[in-house]
Amino acid sequence: MNRFSIQHLPLQPTVQTQKKSTAITQGNPTFVDHLHEVSSKKLKISKHANDRILERKISISDQEWQQVSDKVYEARSKGVNQPLVLMDQAALIVSAKNETVITAMERSETKNQLFTNIDGTIVL
Repeated sequence: MNRFSIQHLPLQPTVQTQKKSTAITQGNPTFVDHLHEVSSKKLKISKHANDRILERKISISDQEWQQVSDKVYEARSKGVNQPLVLMDQAALIVSAKNETVITAMERSETKNQLFTNIDGTIVL
């Protein structure tokens, strides 16, 4: 007759060490990594928008561009695809999907304008 062997199991469960779980998370990007990646992105400017900015002598500082970029990415995360960005000196229409400024105009030109094909507004 065959013999069966019974293995004894410990009464208390073993505890896994912290090293194993941190090794798993080191391979995956963290929330901070994603946040840094998103905050370092900048919007592209279409040729048309660039021509308008130069033609109208619109001046936007790096800090203001970063603020516009941050708000556009935030709007994009909430489902906005084509926002109108109203700044003190300019109005921009941006394709959040393509991360591109489509057109720009001086804020004084916006008084009698009708904006179409936008699905959100960002006021800075």
